[in-house]
Amino acid sequence: MKKNDTVIGICENYTYEGMGVVRVDGFPLFVKGLLVKEKALIKVVKVKKTYGYGRIQELLDESDQRCVPPCPLAKNCGGCQLQHMSYQEQLRFKQQKVQDVIDRIAKIEMAVYPVKGMERPYFYRNKAQIPFRMIDGMLHSGFYRINSNEIVDMEECRIQSPLINQIYQDIKKCFLRYPELLATLRHVLIKHAFNKEEIMVVLISRNNDYPAWKIVAEQMAQQHPQIKSVILNINERNDNVILGEKEVLLYGRDYIIDTMADYSFHISSKSFYQVNPIQTKVLYETALDACRLQGGETVLDLYCGVGTISMFLARYAKKVIGIEIVEAAIINAKANAKRNGITNIEFVCSDAAAYAKQIAGQGMRPDVVCVDPPRKGCAESVLRDIVSMHPQRIVYVSCDPGTLARDLHLLDEWGYRCEMVQPVDMFPQTYSVECVAALVKKEPM
Repeated sequence: MKKNDTVIGICENYTYEGMGVVRVDGFPLFVKGLLVKEKALIKVVKVKKTYGYGRIQELLDESDQRCVPPCPLAKNCGGCQLQHMSYQEQLRFKQQKVQDVIDRIAKIEMAVYPVKGMERPYFYRNKAQIPFRMIDGMLHSGFYRINSNEIVDMEECRIQSPLINQIYQDIKKCFLRYPELLATLRHVLIKHAFNKEEIMVVLISRNNDYPAWKIVAEQMAQQHPQIKSVILNINERNDNVILGEKEVLLYGRDYIIDTMADYSFHISSKSFYQVNPIQTKVLYETALDACRLQGGETVLDLYCGVGTISMFLARYAKKVIGIEIVEAAIINAKANAKRNGITNIEFVCSDAAAYAKQIAGQGMRPDVVCVDPPRKGCAESVLRDIVSMHPQRIVYVSCDPGTLARDLHLLDEWGYRCEMVQPVDMFPQTYSVECVAALVKKEPM
């Protein structure tokens, strides 16, 4: 098989990223936009040693799970990959995706639970990071084209909240009156606290040389009373890091307030906060159920962010200790606990690995350890230190099934049996999926 060949094939499975898999004489072709059981005329666009990539030339047999993407940018924008799938098919794909890595990487016998999905899987995101760029005197803003740094101009994003979409449009119009600011603007970050209808706008610029920044901030707030915070973030770096270190408050306060399950949270520009508020409650309740707390336990919550999971756990535990390396998040977490009257919780600003090692060395024995690491998962040293504390249960919240499976394999070898993997669809229309895994200490042989 070589580039530019045309073949006819039937899709039999999906890749990790939701591309269709077609085998031609045993050789796998990965085809974007092709659904399981669909037959297509395919043009070969790239050939590697053990696999290749194809493009649909003509769809010969269409699946009843195929949908017309509601977003006109679906084929070009890198934000969504699955709008051509029915939502039922998206959930089936994600369950199978998690099951595949549990079988192949974790190497444990475990039937992954059906994915907990959304009733309305659009307009759910509470955070948008939108690049702005002037090219030949024209403003370009939107999201990046798939696998590139080219901006796809956007009018509306079908997974962002309607209020974020509206404010984004008005921000563009506002900045067109200030070309000197547009020349230095890199990104606009918009955060939306759904339940309190509060908005934070972070303008990310190469410098703060112009007094007009404050004028723009005030104009935006006058137009949208939901805007409670406008921050100028200075980023002089020449890499892909979006937020810089220095910030200037242009309008209002340096945080917004959101509520979830009777709790109130302050969210700053750099605080991590789950992007799907509807499913976040589902995710945290799933994690809470997995902990099986009876009221007398000490819980260690690693990578705690602004303390959201920690606060859910504290209601049912004797004590919760939350660990997070981002200082701004810990400041928010402490304030959040105090504001909500939670006294059985402690937050520590520390690297998770260093703190786990420290308390393991001190002989601390938490009953439950809850971890919610970044996409790369837990370092092996962190897992070893967790195991050395001998908790009865480990609850692992993961945004990457592959690294979750890797870590479950190690924990299984070191004495912890996985009793449940529950996927939660935090990111409809994309190939990403969140999981909660519950592990229990194995009985000695």
